[in-house]
Amino acid sequence: MQPRLYFRQLLAGRDFARADPIAQQMVNFVYAIGDRERGEAMLVDPAYGVRELVEIVEGDGLTVTGALATHWHPDHVGGDLMGYSIEGVRELLSLDRAIPVHVQRDEAFGVRRVTGASESDLVEHGSGDVVHVGDIPITLLHTPGHTPGSQCFLLEDKLVAGDTLFLEGCGRTDLPGGDATAMYESLTQRLARVPDDTVLYPGHLYSAEPSATMGETRRHNYVFRLRTLEQWLTMFGDGF
Repeated sequence: MQPRLYFRQLLAGRDFARADPIAQQMVNFVYAIGDRERGEAMLVDPAYGVRELVEIVEGDGLTVTGALATHWHPDHVGGDLMGYSIEGVRELLSLDRAIPVHVQRDEAFGVRRVTGASESDLVEHGSGDVVHVGDIPITLLHTPGHTPGSQCFLLEDKLVAGDTLFLEGCGRTDLPGGDATAMYESLTQRLARVPDDTVLYPGHLYSAEPSATMGETRRHNYVFRLRTLEQWLTMFGDGF
């Protein structure tokens, strides 16, 4: 018997959008989270082959009823990336159904700017808010640093981290809105309450493995070897 939680990690350029060279280069993960009993699912950071993503979920017997955005960068929500047009939220909203897009309130402006979404298309949240897909609760954790409104999603024994934390390293802070001090606080304080046995699912495949427990990540990821903010800023204060 399958578990009630539906969870798929999909790699752009491999599992979908296979003919897209930008998807192959950027190695983004998109996640599908759903409730099998209710037949509902949400897409996390839908980008590149949006209709293909919807068809994958529908092929598993669920309907996409919403989306979650970790942050506003076009490789995660669509838009213009260095002159390349990437599918994303705009295409998802063009489907013949109402699909709310859940964003952290500090990120709403950026998502609207790069995707063309309207205020009514987005549902703005604060840290600690809980969104349900069917009867599956997803807790939203505000983790600024990569961008002001970056957020992670905690459900059951899983943490979907976007570009806040990878198995090796973390998101850059030298892009517009990046903040090295905020990133340090997000990693060492805001995510500190996430148990070691929680499995980390990152926003990109920047490591040999696609996932690892938080305990393994804390032991092996170099970003956790710097014990103080002063040490952190000495190495990462100018961005990385």
